[in-house]
Amino acid sequence: MGVRVLPVKRLRQGYTTGSCAAAAAKAAIMALRQESLPDRVKINTPGGRELCLPVQVARERDWAEALVIKDAGDDPDITNGIEVHVTARLCPGPVRILAGRGVGTVTKPGLPVPVGEPAINPVPRAMILNEAAQLLEPGQGVELTISIPGGEELARRTLNPRLGIVGGLSILGTTGIVEPMSVEAFRSALVPQVSMALAAGHETLVLTPGRMGQRQAVENYGFSEEAVILTSNFIGHLLEACADAGVKRVLLWGHAGKLIKVAGGIFYTHSRVADGRREIIAAHLAAGGACAEAVRAVLASPTVEATLEIVRNSGQVDFWDMMAGLASRQAGDYVHNRLTVGTALLNLKGEIIGRDVVARQIMEEYLHG
Repeated sequence: MGVRVLPVKRLRQGYTTGSCAAAAAKAAIMALRQESLPDRVKINTPGGRELCLPVQVARERDWAEALVIKDAGDDPDITNGIEVHVTARLCPGPVRILAGRGVGTVTKPGLPVPVGEPAINPVPRAMILNEAAQLLEPGQGVELTISIPGGEELARRTLNPRLGIVGGLSILGTTGIVEPMSVEAFRSALVPQVSMALAAGHETLVLTPGRMGQRQAVENYGFSEEAVILTSNFIGHLLEACADAGVKRVLLWGHAGKLIKVAGGIFYTHSRVADGRREIIAAHLAAGGACAEAVRAVLASPTVEATLEIVRNSGQVDFWDMMAGLASRQAGDYVHNRLTVGTALLNLKGEIIGRDVVARQIMEEYLHG
């Protein structure tokens, strides 16, 4: 029987706050060096794409400022349309990146940015430094202050206050590109991945919520790109799509901070709809005999990543394997056991911290069979 591949509706991509900051930094440095006052600049993204973004630039005697207006494409992002400003001043020493008004500062551990530093994630920081390095002379430094007018007010509508990021928004992005995440349109656009994978001959599919997990599965663990299905927050919807299409086995694959929700029976994982990550971990840690102090520490943790050491110190060495197994059982129940499900939980480095028996079997068969 032939497999019918459904058409995919193309949604318009946008660019991240990280790309905005990198482009504004480049334009400000160009103006500061009196090379030009550009109205557009080109930057390279980690995904290999070149972006050409419109900029607005002003220059004074010893400083220059550029701004880029964020375009999130078809993504319903509250930061769409914000202005990302970068002010550049030449200085001795290395490139310094500072948080101006509207850009947050990290105050709690557990994030990929050290406490006390501007909330600029590693990939955007690297993009900014790369653009600066291409313009500066050897040994020449520059101070780059990033600001976002209205960022402090907008940040109150994000997870930043709960994560301990104070004073404004974060500069984010792992690829430099915003992938559209509008609910109905994007959910529908995800489903054809399943029929395409089946048409390519894959019997076991890997479901992962995000681009980072997708990339790690392919580049670090050798899964076929065609077999790795992006679910976004719609894990339940894609599980049902797999079951409806006749898929017999899937591997849930991704960061523990997202998949731990599945262990709690949550299958639409958007943080505004359902969270409970710390509560799920704390409940099962307590059930395993952890002390009250450890349970309270988990509940007070800003991220799941920050709970890893707490769990490690609790002595429950198989905790994450157990949680992976629980996620698989919940997922199986969700589709009335029409699928065999395995789960692998990763940390931010892409390392597997927990997996169940089915996940081990899938990885062994797929990678070494």
